[in-house]
Amino acid sequence: MRARLPDFRLGNVLATSFTGTLSERHGDAVERIPTPQRLVDWLAVNGLAVDSCTTAQLDLARELRESIHAAASAAAIQDALPASAVQVINDCSAQGRAAAILTPEGTRRWRLSSASCVEDALSVIAADAISIIAGERDGKLALCASSTCQAAFFDTSQSRTRKWCDMNTCGNRQKKARFNANQRKNRGSGG
Repeated sequence: MRARLPDFRLGNVLATSFTGTLSERHGDAVERIPTPQRLVDWLAVNGLAVDSCTTAQLDLARELRESIHAAASAAAIQDALPASAVQVINDCSAQGRAAAILTPEGTRRWRLSSASCVEDALSVIAADAISIIAGERDGKLALCASSTCQAAFFDTSQSRTRKWCDMNTCGNRQKKARFNANQRKNRGSGG
């Protein structure tokens, strides 16, 4: 089992998990990769370990994250993909030299061209975004039903009707709010 940092959401898709490093986009936004070291940490947790990251590489990562979010959000509502977002995703995908390798245990791992090559790691994330936005994977893009979140996520549930990017955060908050509203209603009606 891989190490997990407590405030990183790990979804079922690398690209949408990466967009989750900025949460509550329509509320009090929470930046989960505020420093180059936090990006190094996030990449390590997701199997893309690098030794270091510069401020310029962090800026590129955030630009890729926002481009994936814009394109995935557009795809989820079947809108035209923003050309600038597509360009950033394509550029990041093309500039990396990462290679998928098969481990002796039969799992896939990424080999980056050097231990400090953040661009290689970003190319893997961009390629993952391309595969889900292009509809090459079994599932569908959707937007979180939380009015403060609205994160793009990849729904692989059997019915493809999932409402929340993460049941432990957005879904739980909604269930708690509904429970509290019902409690107030019941107290108000004498029940």
